[in-house]
Amino acid sequence: MITAEDVLDLPASSRIAPAVRLPLPASPTAPVSVVIPAKNVAAYIGETLVSALAQSEVGEVIVVDDGSSDDTVAIVRAMRDPRLRLLANDSAGVSAARNLGARAPRAVLVYGDYNTIDSEGRQIGRRELLKGRRKPSGDVLARLAAGNFIVNGGIALARAEAFRAIGGFDTSLRYCEDWHCWCRLAAIGEFEFAPKLLLDYRLHTANTMNAAVRTPQDFFPAVARVFDDGLILARLPEGTAAGLRRAAEIHLVTYAAMQAVRFGRYRQALGYLGMIGRRSLKALPRAVARTALARFGI
Repeated sequence: MITAEDVLDLPASSRIAPAVRLPLPASPTAPVSVVIPAKNVAAYIGETLVSALAQSEVGEVIVVDDGSSDDTVAIVRAMRDPRLRLLANDSAGVSAARNLGARAPRAVLVYGDYNTIDSEGRQIGRRELLKGRRKPSGDVLARLAAGNFIVNGGIALARAEAFRAIGGFDTSLRYCEDWHCWCRLAAIGEFEFAPKLLLDYRLHTANTMNAAVRTPQDFFPAVARVFDDGLILARLPEGTAAGLRRAAEIHLVTYAAMQAVRFGRYRQALGYLGMIGRRSLKALPRAVARTALARFGI
């Protein structure tokens, strides 16, 4: 049986049988649809749209407003570009916003990497030390079920047919709904990693406050959902689900510890590391190292 620790070092091509592939012909000239869920981001939406529309491969930019009460909608409407569309989501949440926006042309999944910037657009942390790193490609389901290595949904491009085939994002999940969706996509096709920085992820008051209050318990419903999903379980190597689930829990508790350190909540970080130790002493040194690096923005 694969243990929680062993799975972290699985090769990109695991013992999974070849997936059933969808008939999705590739085209180097196929346009890209960019879906932007937005709520009360008037300070940043203009710059975001200018950046997206400046890319020649982008065929349309779909802004899904999730019930903004500021000038977000007015700013979008003021921009004159035939590729720009504005949809209303009536505060149904980010997963519903993404699902609504994805009812668009051809967009299984390609992903890259990202930088973090502050509210003024300045790069923060030391993520440049990670430039050139490789992430998994090919049949990635076992690796992905052990933990979300994509991290930021803004760096992922999915084929629209595949996204619709797996039902999009699960709107019942408050956190990690993207991880669950990526696992379902990985169950029906291959992923490809593009070793480039594709996104500047802005950290500002709204999203940092949200991240600051998350606990491991917030993430565990998504773990239960992933390992209760028939599509995913049918494609995992036989006998590995329990070890993969434990690895996923360790991954998410480690993430919570890293976030706690970033926000100066060191006592909580120690408590989360204790949770990891109770699950697996072998996994603890790696978790401690990742948590310590988070203090320096890595």
